[in-house]
Amino acid sequence: MLSRRVIPCLDVDRGRVVKGVRFVEIRDAGDPVELAAFYDAEGADELVFLDITASHEERGVMLEVARHTAEEVFIPYTVGGGMRSAEDIREMLAAGSDKISLNSAAVRDPELVRRTSAIYGSQCIVVAVDAKKVAGRDRWEVFINGGRINTETDAIEWIREVERLGAGEILLTSMDRDGTNIGFDLPLTAAGTSAANIPVIASGGAGELEHFAEVVVEADADAVLAASTLHYGKLTVRDIKEHMASHGIPVRL
Repeated sequence: MLSRRVIPCLDVDRGRVVKGVRFVEIRDAGDPVELAAFYDAEGADELVFLDITASHEERGVMLEVARHTAEEVFIPYTVGGGMRSAEDIREMLAAGSDKISLNSAAVRDPELVRRTSAIYGSQCIVVAVDAKKVAGRDRWEVFINGGRINTETDAIEWIREVERLGAGEILLTSMDRDGTNIGFDLPLTAAGTSAANIPVIASGGAGELEHFAEVVVEADADAVLAASTLHYGKLTVRDIKEHMASHGIPVRL
């Protein structure tokens, strides 16, 4: 088994890290570059920055955040939000980002995944899938624009499609669990990892140490993502890794 990654996620709104519950009830959590440097020193494997309002408000991507992070941080990081073209992606990679994340733009133009993975390599292209369960059904649907628009697209079929188009990784977020601290959505994550032959990052709902080991053991997540539990000091990256290691999960300590 390959080492499983622990990835802090920094949702950014107007240059500040924020966190909400189920994509609403947003509150401030700090400066993105300072937090990135802190998690680097703590032993995080990677970082994810998501500009959570870029697609909705049609603002530019976080080039300045990426540039300053490159000066302070020495682990890989992904940036997502507002990128709609190969040129947008080129600028972000040139600013220092190791990967970029596509969500709304990929849904609106799936060929963007094919075009950009062919130019920059699949390893650079992460597709973020924000999924919400359909009540009473064994189905999750894809939402875009920061969870504001339901595309009615089957999330698991969409994962298969973007892998076929050239995505190198999936960031799979449960909108039902986001910010709740009650645990990852195991059925959603398991369905996603079963459908994909590329790495799947589990996102949404982590709040206790056991949640991180659980989603790897029971749903085969390749990486675990955390936000509020780390930003507000409930857990540390070291806590999570030591707990995972105690359950026989290989991690980089």
